[in-house]
Amino acid sequence: MTKYKKIVYSSVGIALLSACSATETSVSSPSKNPVANFPVETVYQVNKTVTTSAKIQLNLKQIMSDPDWLGRSPEDAFWSADGASIGYYRKQEGNPIRDLWLTAPNSEDNNAGNGHKVSLADIHQYQYDEIISDKDMDFVAWLFEGNIFVQSKTDKSVRQLTKSINGARNLQFYEQDGVSFQRNDSFYTVNVRTGMQEQMLSWYFDDEYEPVSEPEDYIAEEQIKLIDYVKLQRKNRILRHDNDTSLREKNSSLMTSSFYFDAEHRTVLASLSPNGKWAIVVTTENTPSNDDTDIMPDYIEENGRIIAQSVRQRVADAKPIQQDVWLLEVQSGEKTKLDYKALPGYNEDVLAAVKRENAEVRGNTYKENRLPRDIGLLFDWYATEPPIKWHDNSDKVAVMLEAWDNKDRWIATIDVDDKVFETQHRMHDNAWVNYRFNQFGWFDEAETLYLLSEESGYSQLYTKPVNGKLTSVTHGNFVVDNVVLSQDDNYFYYKANKKHPGIYEIYRVSTDSMNSQALTDLNGMTDYQLSPDESSLLLIHSKLVKPPELYSMDLRIENDVPVKITSTISDDFLSVDWTSPSIVAVKSSHTEQPIYSRVYAPQGPVSGKHRAVMFNHGAGYLQNSHLGWSGYFREFMFHSFLVSQGYVVMDMDYRASAGYGRDWRTAIYRQMGTPEIQDLKDGVEWLVQNANVDRNRIGTYGGSYGGFMTFMALFTEPDLFQAGAALRPVSDWAHYNDPYTSNILNRPDVDPIAYERSSPIYFVDGLTKPLLINAPMVDDNVFFVDVVRLVQVLIEKEKENFETAIYPVEPHGFVQPSSWLDEYRRIYKLFEENL
Repeated sequence: MTKYKKIVYSSVGIALLSACSATETSVSSPSKNPVANFPVETVYQVNKTVTTSAKIQLNLKQIMSDPDWLGRSPEDAFWSADGASIGYYRKQEGNPIRDLWLTAPNSEDNNAGNGHKVSLADIHQYQYDEIISDKDMDFVAWLFEGNIFVQSKTDKSVRQLTKSINGARNLQFYEQDGVSFQRNDSFYTVNVRTGMQEQMLSWYFDDEYEPVSEPEDYIAEEQIKLIDYVKLQRKNRILRHDNDTSLREKNSSLMTSSFYFDAEHRTVLASLSPNGKWAIVVTTENTPSNDDTDIMPDYIEENGRIIAQSVRQRVADAKPIQQDVWLLEVQSGEKTKLDYKALPGYNEDVLAAVKRENAEVRGNTYKENRLPRDIGLLFDWYATEPPIKWHDNSDKVAVMLEAWDNKDRWIATIDVDDKVFETQHRMHDNAWVNYRFNQFGWFDEAETLYLLSEESGYSQLYTKPVNGKLTSVTHGNFVVDNVVLSQDDNYFYYKANKKHPGIYEIYRVSTDSMNSQALTDLNGMTDYQLSPDESSLLLIHSKLVKPPELYSMDLRIENDVPVKITSTISDDFLSVDWTSPSIVAVKSSHTEQPIYSRVYAPQGPVSGKHRAVMFNHGAGYLQNSHLGWSGYFREFMFHSFLVSQGYVVMDMDYRASAGYGRDWRTAIYRQMGTPEIQDLKDGVEWLVQNANVDRNRIGTYGGSYGGFMTFMALFTEPDLFQAGAALRPVSDWAHYNDPYTSNILNRPDVDPIAYERSSPIYFVDGLTKPLLINAPMVDDNVFFVDVVRLVQVLIEKEKENFETAIYPVEPHGFVQPSSWLDEYRRIYKLFEENL
């Protein structure tokens, strides 16, 4: 079984995939709720941190300063290849460099506190860009800076197999004594015993070489006919080519396998079978992903000049992408293009209703078509694993495919003898297929697949024998993620929010009985890594007012209590009397599910009613109202500061947020900014009815998607809030990126209705309350031009109650403390003056 290091890509909002860690606080009864008179059935509260001293004066300058003062929590924790140590990265104090640290899994062995920093001379032994391990192999292999290292499972010795500036990637096991890897458009193997390296195959985007070609025209034809020298040269080229071909066929010391593809194409992804006899190569047309107009001016550079940086394409400019999947037989040189016609729904007009609606609005008619859809690998900006998985026996390979229209995901197997796709699972979604929860893989011993699917309404785990039926392993209204199959195929380990949408624990389920067992009961946000020998868990755990720390847990001891192995939170952080938010289930006017929200509120008696602020998290599809430490740590501190000034703060996981199932996620399909604002209205009602808040003294703010929501709230519900701040906001979705936006709104050429009903720039007339717009100028995520265009429309509409602050050196996620401070001083001033 091959295990891959996860790589997460994100491009929306400040990509906050919550870091998870631990604290000693525990879940308490609702009666300990710090907010007076909250309905107890809607509250899930974690005990408040006790103040021991007052070293830190909580003010905006402190909150927005370099966050090192919080303690520099562990990042990207993992097990060492031999399982003897736990590695993690920790930021150096005062600069952005991350050091690699090692610590013992058991705190009793950890005499140095948080462990020790790995020297740069030894870092290749512990830093894994890719790592593979299998119970049938007596070594572990990994990549460091493109070079291959192996470690013996018996004597733990580490050896380097390659050393090249032309780095290896795509590391896999090869037969019993080797590994395979890719360099450019070639696959190689190396024997770990002998060090022998072999180039297995190469592929080229060019015409296959021919020693002679047909005459181009009459003159060339006559030249060959009349001049003996030309005839001789052609004959000699043929002889040399034939001799070289014979040599390669008869001499096993030479590499013989070369494949040729369309010169106008390029490689998307490739994978070599474990026995080296087969390969999958996926190609697509080699067209540029952007053009000369996709630029971003950078005004503050060392040379004092303006630099035009190349940036991503807009969704409005995206063109269909078709990928071709080829099966290559390495020895024979035969290649077969696999036909998508074997996939159910390959030519369904899944957008027919949308196209018809748009056509009718423009006075046209639409006739349904059955043209083949554009299809390719499901391997985009959020990919965590490769979408090509070989079974250990090399006879079968599974691939995960998606339609360019985002409505279908297929898992198909390819039998190397039949050379056709055989669909094992199709997941269709009338809105869009989630870019998360796409894990799949093979059992080690059986020709059986496991996979995650949202078809029940929540991400759940399933198994599927190649010649059998789909079977559900987990069931319920909760989210399953981060699945690991044990090496003996007997257990699945996974993370899920079974107890409460905002509490993630670690579970194990038998592949035989399908009975699940909770392994942790930490109450908060918990993630994990299974040790190489599967005897222990590395836990990354946090709570509402405690940043992430690392824990270990021995699975051989029944009901073992996790042992804390790092203590990185600073004394300064612990000295602050932070406001611990309550997790409140706000009754929805539009769904049966409540809207889970964080509520920060003052304690004790108050004369009169409170002011309130509604914070809107970014990304849309993100969960922030959980019981762990939030990636929005500055906002957490700002909200504690606001509470000290008498404000109540609400932070809602509005519809579109993660963690609550498929229907919650897709509620915004073709109508971004409608369900979310409906939920904010319910939040306002809750604050008024339950938190002693004055309806006429409520403001709102947020960044990225949260900035977009601020626009939509002030433009479409002008009486809901008295003021709002939109930070790095989207104003027109046609200018945002394709992978994210096309999921939710389709594409502008197909569904302009969705874009026009979802983009704030079309609703500017509704602005009547004070609006602050804070815009970074070197934002390659949400372009500065989004604000520029909106401000021009505001000017043309003669709106007077807005102001704009620009930040010339800041990207989407601010970096400089001075910029953070300026931004939040303006936000605070906006609320103080208008609430």
